[in-house]
Amino acid sequence: MKNLHDMAVFARVAATGSMTKAAEDMRLSPAVVSKSIKRLEEQLGTRLLQRTTRKIALTETGRGFYERLLPVLAGAEEAQAFVEGRATQIRGRLKVSAPTSFGRMHIAPHLNGFMNAYPALNIELVLSDTFVDIVGEGFDLAIRIGELHDSTLVARKLARVRRILCASKSYIAEHGVPTGLSDLDNHICLPAHNGEHWRLEGPEGPVSFRPHGRLTTNSSEVVREALISGMGIALRSTWDIGPELSRGDVVQVLSTYESASDVGLFAVYPTRNFLPGKVRMFIEFLAGLYGPAPYWDRGLSG
Repeated sequence: MKNLHDMAVFARVAATGSMTKAAEDMRLSPAVVSKSIKRLEEQLGTRLLQRTTRKIALTETGRGFYERLLPVLAGAEEAQAFVEGRATQIRGRLKVSAPTSFGRMHIAPHLNGFMNAYPALNIELVLSDTFVDIVGEGFDLAIRIGELHDSTLVARKLARVRRILCASKSYIAEHGVPTGLSDLDNHICLPAHNGEHWRLEGPEGPVSFRPHGRLTTNSSEVVREALISGMGIALRSTWDIGPELSRGDVVQVLSTYESASDVGLFAVYPTRNFLPGKVRMFIEFLAGLYGPAPYWDRGLSG
């Protein structure tokens, strides 16, 4: 326990990538932070950080130590909370990463109720369509959509995600309905913002289709608006276009083809050991909100 403080200092430096920022967060002087890191490295007999004049980066050993240190610090925090009689309270800061559109549409509108239930908790919601480094960037958890392959992280599936081929009524009126997957070559397609192939499951099993179109963009929301305005056919999630589908402004095409069954909405976090209460409660909140039948799919066929 005598070097637990030095470990906490190291964890804050690793999360922020800066001794100065870590010192500010922990209300310490930069000199104290530097000494804590040096003392910890001497005790462990290895270098944890690579220091240059402009940045600080974890060594390979430092990253492994950091990943294993997080549950230790979380456990110590929970133990202290228990002794102080506040183990059941949810407090502090919860840093969450989520996809831009999903976070805006299906997380932000529900935060008020959750935060009212836990008035001692602050939430930092960071929206981005790129996968963040959860450990390296100091996130408590990330909400991700797709197929997960990173075995170093713990994932809990929150909901099924349906992606369907669809077009606006105005597009169908002008260009007609595609009669088969190969017929998409005769239509205007709207490729995904990340340029990925459309991975589908159909009567013949899994298929991959590379859409070609005149519009390319790095924004998923631009693809959505282009679809609704009648520009072409897109592969979209029902959570994204549920209201337009319900009103009939957007219609599904080639209904025998949908996204692969392993596509889902996941809460991803570094470790299941000593999971902080604030993380556990937020995950349970989202799971209750979305599953087992997501509200955005209610009333839709399929």
